[in-house]
Amino acid sequence: MRKASFFDFSILLLLAAIWGSAFFNIKIASSSYTPITLALGRVLFAGIPLLTYCYFKKIKISFLGSEWKLLAGIALVNLVLPFFFISYGIIKVQSNLAAILMSVAPIAATIFGHFFTKNEKNTLMNSAGILVGFLGIVYLFSDDILINETNIFSALIIILGPICYTLGGLVTLRLENKKNEDVTTSILIWAIIFLIPLSFIIEKPWNLDLEIKPTLSLIYLGVIPTAGAWLLRFYILRKNGLVFQSQVAYLIPIFGLFFGFIFLDEIITHKVIISLGAVLVGIFLVERSKYSKKKSLKSD
Repeated sequence: MRKASFFDFSILLLLAAIWGSAFFNIKIASSSYTPITLALGRVLFAGIPLLTYCYFKKIKISFLGSEWKLLAGIALVNLVLPFFFISYGIIKVQSNLAAILMSVAPIAATIFGHFFTKNEKNTLMNSAGILVGFLGIVYLFSDDILINETNIFSALIIILGPICYTLGGLVTLRLENKKNEDVTTSILIWAIIFLIPLSFIIEKPWNLDLEIKPTLSLIYLGVIPTAGAWLLRFYILRKNGLVFQSQVAYLIPIFGLFFGFIFLDEIITHKVIISLGAVLVGIFLVERSKYSKKKSLKSD
């Protein structure tokens, strides 16, 4: 991989800003759309540009191929469930808190990687990172101003989102011989197949009182943070590699905090700042440990 340029860092910053902007837009969209229907709209609007991209790139979509069961399972764990959990939880929780809670993902990935992969065993450094990040999340739950008995369940539900993302990522490793475009578009199609009957049977979306602003946020969520960000992520991975791309995890909660404050006038308490700092230190230790391990393997 080539050395990162100013342009590469700009793209990384853009990716973090796009993913960070998802949280306040989910909050806005949830004012008109119920959780399952919001998740459905998100994958629908993401599927359109990705299918178009694959069509012009002449990339075959194998969602009904020999590994359709695995793709369907990944869609359920990596899209349907986390999109629902986040959309449901954010109704009673500030969007900036959701952004911090989603930072559990790289820490959860380290824990699961230790038990379910052969080359991701924990070291002293990433164990320290897990502990610091976990304590940061625990400290956030002590903020009585933002998390109390009326919304603590919603906050816990949001944490299930990054856990699902992590589990879905581990299962996706079994499809390493498939193109990323094929896998992503295939699981989007399966997510749509799952969510349409769930939305129609449980939430009856035709009865919703829809407004323009939440609808624009929903379209944005599908086209930009889901489809567009995925294409940016793929570009960064090809040009600069996984270690460089993983640095986006530090920036997403910062943007989420900033956007929630600017666009929704959300409260930022001192406990939120301390919790965010602890989570970022935890992520840094985890990612630093991975980098050091890869560096030592190369030197051997």
